[in-house]
Amino acid sequence: MIKTTQDVARHFGPSSRRLRLQTLVRLRWLAVAGQSITVFVVAFLLDYPLPLTICAALIGALAAANFLLSVVFPPTYRLEPLAAFAVLGLDLLQLAALLFITGGLANPFAPLICVPVIISFASQPRGLSVALLALAVFFITALAFTPYPLPWYNGETLPTHLVMQLGVWCSITSMMAFAAFYAYRVSQEATLLADALSATELILQREKHLSQLDGLAAAAAHELGTPLATISVVAKEMERELGKDERFGEDVQLLRSQSERCRDILRRLTTLPSENEEHMRRLPLSSMIEEVLAPHREFDVKLELVEKSDRSKEPIGVRNAGILYGLGNLVENAIDFAREKVTVTVEHDASRVAVTIEDDGEGYSADVLQRIGEPYVTSRQRDDKAGGLGLGLFIAKTLLERSGATLKFENGGPDRPGARVRITWPRGLMDAGR
Repeated sequence: MIKTTQDVARHFGPSSRRLRLQTLVRLRWLAVAGQSITVFVVAFLLDYPLPLTICAALIGALAAANFLLSVVFPPTYRLEPLAAFAVLGLDLLQLAALLFITGGLANPFAPLICVPVIISFASQPRGLSVALLALAVFFITALAFTPYPLPWYNGETLPTHLVMQLGVWCSITSMMAFAAFYAYRVSQEATLLADALSATELILQREKHLSQLDGLAAAAAHELGTPLATISVVAKEMERELGKDERFGEDVQLLRSQSERCRDILRRLTTLPSENEEHMRRLPLSSMIEEVLAPHREFDVKLELVEKSDRSKEPIGVRNAGILYGLGNLVENAIDFAREKVTVTVEHDASRVAVTIEDDGEGYSADVLQRIGEPYVTSRQRDDKAGGLGLGLFIAKTLLERSGATLKFENGGPDRPGARVRITWPRGLMDAGR
């Protein structure tokens, strides 16, 4: 069972996504169509001489391999990293061979050799992607030495100067490296965000489940009351008849005592009013803050609550598991880094509700303060007692923002060092409990 944000991180941490074969098959059919149209236009409309037999063989080989993949594997099949590397490597080889016999780097379609590499960096592990990039650089270098001239008018050649060849090589290589790095970074950030949001949903579901347990327990106690009362009556009758029997007397007495014990347990559970579970749903602001702070009062760090507004005018909303978890995580984070004291300040008026959490630790570093709340980014330099991946703070921030809150992370002034988090809601949202 996933119980903490660290457990969630282990389940949803950064990982490479496997490439869906159907996506790759469709892209390859597009490549087959594009190559076929290009060869047809160059050979028959522009009337440029081309090695048509070799071109047709290379395009046909790509089409045949693509057809075989689509027949052998189901559309939902996802390629393992090594299999994806092999497929993209074959695509790279086929395109390089086609360019090699049609002018090499002088061919205006030469930059298309970057496509398999970019796909790999967007979806595959970094090591295999780098290997594919090295293979592509090797093919690009080989294209510079092709003996086949660029298809041109009969009796004419279009020579490419060595300096121009070098410039094209540098252009394609640098473009491929930049595009691959950009695709890798965007893909990694998207994966991290998706995993972190999945973890957020899982945490929220767990908190809602825990919030419902008391109500479910009371309902179960109410439903079990009648059959347990019947068991108790039967046990009394059996004890009256068999209480002095040497064979069954002790067993009957034990049965009755245990039934009475169960009735006591159910009686305690049913003392909670279960009608509409109003006791669980309606929650004043002060009760919500106390519920957030209660689990953290046993630590060595002093936890102080400051209420600047009149309790008689506090908002009363509906219990929100996301708010409870988010505030609790921020308080826990402050306790992790505080030296001696954490202060929670609550204030409200007719237009807003604000909760400020402050600690007397070292505060946020300048670089971290700009990125705080991003998934898998730690909020501060952690000591031995406080580990983590920064996922908990991201979850807390996401859940609180979903409730309509605005969060502001900052450091205290010279007179009061430490970190400070201010969470502000419009009063209407807290009264409505959205």
